[in-house]
Amino acid sequence: MIKKLFSRYFELTFWIVALICLAFMNPADQGHFSLCPLKLMGFKWCPGCGLGHAISYLFHGDIRKSFRAHWLGIPIVVGLLYRIYTLIFLRHRYDIPHTASKPL
Repeated sequence: MIKKLFSRYFELTFWIVALICLAFMNPADQGHFSLCPLKLMGFKWCPGCGLGHAISYLFHGDIRKSFRAHWLGIPIVVGLLYRIYTLIFLRHRYDIPHTASKPL
């Protein structure tokens, strides 16, 4: 049962928690731990770096700084909100009830 709940709601929980964490993050703070593999290898530039700051600026209402941090921040938030919507509402619409099959 726990495995079923985990597999069914993990992605939904992950995206909601990630967006909430980014909403409460201070986007002006530069001293944070990075999980970026390119930055950990010593590269100065990464195509994905700045997305977290862009999303955080967006949640703080600063669209201009959000766009400057990374231009894909706004489209990614729209995409993630749509994905959360589909995971909550559309998945339940098309779920097939788990019933025991009857012998023919």
